[in-house]
Amino acid sequence: IQYPGIESIDVVETDKMFVDVCREIFPEVACGLDEERVHVYYDDGLRFLRGKKSCYDLIINDSTDPFGHTEGLFTKEFYGNCYKALTEDGILVNQHESTFYTSYSNAMKRAHSRIKSFFPIALVYQAHIPTYPSGHWLFGFASKKYDPRLDLQADWWNSLGIRTRYYNTILHQGCFAIPNNVRDALRESERDRR
Repeated sequence: IQYPGIESIDVVETDKMFVDVCREIFPEVACGLDEERVHVYYDDGLRFLRGKKSCYDLIINDSTDPFGHTEGLFTKEFYGNCYKALTEDGILVNQHESTFYTSYSNAMKRAHSRIKSFFPIALVYQAHIPTYPSGHWLFGFASKKYDPRLDLQADWWNSLGIRTRYYNTILHQGCFAIPNNVRDALRESERDRR
């Protein structure tokens, strides 16, 4: 077990067929769904989080784009429910689209503005993913108390000896250094909030 400190994982997926297809086509990845610490719920993420209070240390919202059936996962209600469902040490990570296309950029600005209305710490970081539109993708990091740039415990992480293909603590610091076009879009979202 690569991460023995994890006690429980709740996976919320709206489409059982999606999970079944993943099990069939990507068994080397989907096998993690059979781990005893993993609980799969077939539900809408917005509905699933309603009423949850201080029960999660981490929420990762890896949804599709904010159009159609996943639009609810980009609403003010959803981010407010995430805030309530997280412990005081909790962290929210979500996909944040890209600034290279107008509709994606507008979705990113809306999401960031909505997240900032709940979380005192809300940042955007980047990754280069060739299979995503434009190859440059953004993610959100939100927390009630932790700044991922200042509170990184690099020595502790490195002492774990976990081998990863992409992540390292130098990249962790660098991914928050975002280009000017993203910074400008975030400034626009700040002005829109006022």
